[in-house]
Amino acid sequence: MPRKRTKNQYWPIEVDDYIIAYNSTDSSQLKSKIWGQHLQYPFYKLAENIIHSFKFYYTDINDIEDLKHTIIGLIVLEKIDKFDPSKGAKSFSYFGTIIKRWLINYNNKNYKKLKRKGTFDEYLQDFENPDDIIHTDALEFSDFIDLYVKTVYDELDALFFKDTDKKIADAILNVFATRRDLEIFKKKALYIYIREQTECKTPHLTRVIKVLKERFYELYDIRHSMGMVYK
Repeated sequence: MPRKRTKNQYWPIEVDDYIIAYNSTDSSQLKSKIWGQHLQYPFYKLAENIIHSFKFYYTDINDIEDLKHTIIGLIVLEKIDKFDPSKGAKSFSYFGTIIKRWLINYNNKNYKKLKRKGTFDEYLQDFENPDDIIHTDALEFSDFIDLYVKTVYDELDALFFKDTDKKIADAILNVFATRRDLEIFKKKALYIYIREQTECKTPHLTRVIKVLKERFYELYDIRHSMGMVYK
């Protein structure tokens, strides 16, 4: 039975196979061919989307384009050979997590450098193209929740592969989106409410909540560390 294709156009399911083929050969010529024809573009787009989705714009590299290529170099030199699909890993989430963690550390380091310089204008003097840096005012927590809901709705296909998981996630996100109108506040009551909507069992619901919770704290920690969201 053929594997189901992902809806993500730049990261088709075949990328896993090409990574395996890349790691399985000792031929530098074949590696170069596989990379150039099948892997370079997916990794480039993955880096680009993560940079812009999370607004990783505090960089000491000349521009965002150079930052993308720095990330690709990191993957090729240090990370691609560590991908092991036998452990159940999917390449999209595996490398997406690596890139996000690297950018969080890198971005926070440069944000601290910015604060030591004193002003944002002084920091921009280090860049050839300061328009690549976008400074966002801090959000109120309620506004951050709305941003979180929108972001995760945009990422549903990447976060969840099964339609049942997406259905549960949609019900949970709807609770966040309509929170001002809800009269249910107890955790147990919310669980029952969502289970009735989705007809899922509690363990299944808990697994989906875990993914959404991890994504929430990823977004929150990044923005809060940069002063982009209030507590």
